[in-house]
Amino acid sequence: MKLDIRKVLPKNPSEFSGYRAVRILLAIYMFVIVVRSCIHFFASDGGANSIAGIDISVEGGDNIIAIFHQWGATQLLLVLLLYVLFFKYPGLTPLIALTLVIEPIFRLISGKIMPVTAEATPPGESLNGASFYVLAVLFIISLIEKAPRKKS
Repeated sequence: MKLDIRKVLPKNPSEFSGYRAVRILLAIYMFVIVVRSCIHFFASDGGANSIAGIDISVEGGDNIIAIFHQWGATQLLLVLLLYVLFFKYPGLTPLIALTLVIEPIFRLISGKIMPVTAEATPPGESLNGASFYVLAVLFIISLIEKAPRKKS
């Protein structure tokens, strides 16, 4: 088993020589991001109260909702760009996995800088750790050169 960090920025981005399961799991994970983004983007409260349990009846509640809608729009834009790269340039799979690994880290850091006050733990916050570990494993596996099949 050989890890090749150069696969993050491959010479030939049109070919992925790793395991197909990595691409399948990343595609599924990105679909979950599309769903999550659409909820933030299209839900009447942006998911702020209905999902995250944030009190939006306070002064400035409309601003909280607006920020959630904008967050959904930004998430949607990012994941759609990742999907374009994913399908157009399969060799960029490790870079896409690395990008997705970094996202829960940034959310953890931002939550430490300014914790969210909510009635319950928001799903995104409670799933950050699990997401990080799953994506980190997928990233590492995406760097493994798959052994060529032996012809019989």
